[in-house]
Amino acid sequence: MKNNLQRENGRWGQRVLMPEQDHHLRCRNFDEVNLGLSEEAAIAEARRCLQCKSAPCIAGCPVAVDIPAFIAAVAGTRMAEAARILLADNTLPAICGRVCPQEEQCEGLCVLDRKGQAIAVGYLERFVADWALRHPEQLAPTVIPKASGKKVAVVGSGPAGLTVAGELARMGHEVIIYEALHDTGGVLRYGIPEFRLPKEIVDIEVARLAQLGVCIECNVVVGKTITLPKMRNEHDAVFIANGSGLPTMLNIPGENLKGVFSANEYLTRVNLMGAWRQDHATPIPRSRQVVVIGGGNTAMDAVRTARRLGAARAVILYRRSEAEMPARIEEIKHAKEEGVEFVMLTAPLEILGDNQGWVNGLRCQAMRLGEPDTSGRRRPVPVEGKVFELEAQVVVNAVGTGANPLLTATAPELGLNRWGNIEVDTTGQTNLAGVFAGGDIVRGGATVILAMGDGKRAAGAIDTYLQRCKGRPLM
Repeated sequence: MKNNLQRENGRWGQRVLMPEQDHHLRCRNFDEVNLGLSEEAAIAEARRCLQCKSAPCIAGCPVAVDIPAFIAAVAGTRMAEAARILLADNTLPAICGRVCPQEEQCEGLCVLDRKGQAIAVGYLERFVADWALRHPEQLAPTVIPKASGKKVAVVGSGPAGLTVAGELARMGHEVIIYEALHDTGGVLRYGIPEFRLPKEIVDIEVARLAQLGVCIECNVVVGKTITLPKMRNEHDAVFIANGSGLPTMLNIPGENLKGVFSANEYLTRVNLMGAWRQDHATPIPRSRQVVVIGGGNTAMDAVRTARRLGAARAVILYRRSEAEMPARIEEIKHAKEEGVEFVMLTAPLEILGDNQGWVNGLRCQAMRLGEPDTSGRRRPVPVEGKVFELEAQVVVNAVGTGANPLLTATAPELGLNRWGNIEVDTTGQTNLAGVFAGGDIVRGGATVILAMGDGKRAAGAIDTYLQRCKGRPLM
C-alpha cells in the first residue's frame, strides 16, 4: 500500500533523526541523551511505513507488538488508538522504546531496510509510549479483571518479572513480586544509566502494574528471607526471574586491588544508590583515568558513566575489533561523541597497583583476529612480543555475568545447566510442577526485550497451568 510520501531517488524518503542533547554538555550530566521525536516528525516517519501484508517486523519482536497497526494509527494522527494497540501487547513500552536493540529485531526485518532505511520502530514506540504518559485522560481507564482465585509468586522485578506480572494480572490472577533490592526494576534501575533510561520512566511503568493490583514486596531475598519450597506451598505457581548478577571474573593478577569494580557494582552504586553525589554514604572513586574492559552495552554504560563522573580519559579495552563489538551501534556512536577512547584488539594481562594496594595501571597484550570461534566471531590471538601498559586509577570489569546463585543454591531439586542457569522447556516450565522461569537466570546475560518475551510467553503457560490444576502443587 502506498503512503502519501513521494519516492526520493527511488527510496521511500529518509529515516527521521532522533534529537539529542549536545555531546559537549551531556558528557557532564546524567540527563537523558535522546530527547524524543516531535509529533510532526513521528507522523512523517510513520507515513514511510509500507504496511506490508506479511508484517515481518512483528516476527522480529519478542513480545509480538502489532507494529504496523500502531504505526498506521500514528500516521493517521490517532495517538490514543496507537497507545491502546501498543499497551495491549507491551507491558513496558516507554522502556522498550529507549533500550531495545530494534536494529537487530523488528527494524532488522523491515522491508525498507533492504531498500534503504528501515522504519524507526523504536523511536515511534517511544513517542507513542511517552504520549500515553502525558495524556492518561485520553486512555481507557484501567479495568481490574474478575479474580481467578489463583495466586502467583514472581521472583524479581526486572523486565521478565514485571512483564509476567502484568500479563497474569490482566488475566485475573493475584500476583505478588518479591524483589531482593530496596527498589523496583531490577536491571532497569541498577544496570542502565539515567542518561539512557530515566528512573522516572521505570517508576511510572511499575505504577501501571500496581493499578492492575500487582503487589510488590522489596527487601525479600528468595533463598534467604524465604525459600522456594515455602513459596511453592503458599502460591499456586511461581515464576523465577532473579537475573544473572554474578560477575564473570577476569582471572588475571591484580583483580582484587582497590579501585577494581565489576560493572554490576559500579553501575549499581551510581544508578541505584546515587553514588555520584559527593556526600553519599556509598561513594565511588572519581578518577582521571578509567579503563572499562568489555565491548557490550554494559561496558558502554560503565565507560559513559565514568565520563560523567569526571574521568578525563575514559577507555574501552576490547580484545576484538569494533566490528565484533556486541554493543548497539547507537551506544558506540554516543560514547565516541562523548570523548570515550576505544583501544581495540587488546586484552588485559595484569592489573597493576601501588604499594597502598590501589590500581595504577594495566599490563596489556596486543591481539590480532584469527579463525572464527563458536560464536561466529573471529577469535582474538596474541601478537607475540607486543605488550604495553595503560595508566588507570579505576578498572571496571564488564566482560559478562553468570547466573545469580542465591535462589538456586537453596533449591537443589531445581534443574540447572552446567553454567548454573535454570533449565526450562519451550513454555518456560522448569522440572518442578508449577515453577516457571525466564530472563537472564535462564538465558545468561541478554537483552531487556528478550527477558520480556520470556515473561510474556511464560504468562500464557502459567495461565494454562492454573486452569488445569485444582490445588497447589505437592511438595
